[in-house]
Amino acid sequence: MREKVAVLFVCMGNICRSPTAEGVFRRRVEAAGLSAHIEIDSAGTHGYHVGEPPDARSMEFAAKRGYDLSAQRSRKVRASDFEEFDHVLAMDSHNLQLLKAACPPEHQHKLGLFMQHARQSGVLEVPDPYYGGGRGFDLVLDYIEDASDGLIGLLQTGTRPV
Repeated sequence: MREKVAVLFVCMGNICRSPTAEGVFRRRVEAAGLSAHIEIDSAGTHGYHVGEPPDARSMEFAAKRGYDLSAQRSRKVRASDFEEFDHVLAMDSHNLQLLKAACPPEHQHKLGLFMQHARQSGVLEVPDPYYGGGRGFDLVLDYIEDASDGLIGLLQTGTRPV
């Protein structure tokens, strides 16, 4: 692993999926003893909720699994993010397309779908739980935990798990 790797998780409003990914990934990185090597943040492609904490349901369901999202605040993706982060990972293809449209050509290789790192889920997108019930927030956590473990494996070894 390089000395420091920066990972940015991105969804639409940065109040449900991407802050959950930030919180889960941060905790798993800490458990793996890699905190000194991995910088983690999240952002949204839209500025609907800038400065707001994550959705209360995201925080509630994350807390049930031991993840604390309460210190996070929503922000919009900045042009500088494409240069500063090594991995800019979207929660779904729509947000990935928005990132591709905003990203300079020399940084396009940093863009991808977070779920491409999943080992077990078999899906490529983290569904938006915003308009659904509690099961949607649990499903998001299941997917994010899976993809987080795969991404940590990639960052440790430089290869994707089969």
